[in-house]
Amino acid sequence: MDWSPPFGYYPGHQTPRLGGPLKDSILILDFGSQYTQLIARRIRELKVYSEIRPYYISPREVRAFQPKGIILSGGPSSVHQPQAPLCDRKILELGIPVLGICYGMQLMTHLLHGKVEKAAKREYGRAYLEILDQQDLFKDLPQHVEVWMSHGDRILELPPGFQALARTENSPLAAMANREKKLYGLQFHPEVVHTPRGKEILANFAFHICRCSPTWTMESFLEKSVREIRETVGKERVICALSGGVDSSVVSVLVHRAIGNQLTCIFVDNGLLRAGEAARVL
Repeated sequence: MDWSPPFGYYPGHQTPRLGGPLKDSILILDFGSQYTQLIARRIRELKVYSEIRPYYISPREVRAFQPKGIILSGGPSSVHQPQAPLCDRKILELGIPVLGICYGMQLMTHLLHGKVEKAAKREYGRAYLEILDQQDLFKDLPQHVEVWMSHGDRILELPPGFQALARTENSPLAAMANREKKLYGLQFHPEVVHTPRGKEILANFAFHICRCSPTWTMESFLEKSVREIRETVGKERVICALSGGVDSSVVSVLVHRAIGNQLTCIFVDNGLLRAGEAARVL
């Protein structure tokens, strides 16, 4: 199965970001997981900036972002489905550390010529992980830890150059690594609270593997954003379409903090607000 961009994608398409790349950041490719936003939150809690992009981002866009590491999220798909979401394999060849989580690990295995099979039974819930290699990713963790699984496929055969790092009763290959290429995979979800030591695993990836520094804070991000908005707008005026949703509300407050009365908000009733909420927005 070869990578091809989805309908509506064109080369160079990306979400613009003020100020260019940050010094230390983790890029998260979203494959439709319900936990993708949680992954970003966990990384930011480590004081490392993270940003979510769609899975079909191009290698050129990844290089422009200049991340210290990449995380491939989980997702509801199977790599064996005809329209399974795929990232460009060249992203795995950039020399940037990559961590695949659940579907992300299965996709990495599939793209690099390992074997993924349908599990004998779908695994959802608590599992007990036996760590076989306590270097880097599992540094300072005990040999046995509790983790949270949610998958229907599992790894049957590792890609060439990879080694098993951990196993569970239902997933003999529950974690893997190719340290030479800085590629790692986890069959479980370290980002959820049901994996009690998960934050430590993500910290090991961010700090020991990606060599990020814990210097980012929301306060510094806010100050930087306000400064960049002022520099971008100058003495011009800005119109903001405000629907009352989280995104447009946050943007309008942020821009108003930066430029004050140079901002004019126009309320757009999209019909999705609950009874009485439109009046509250106004």
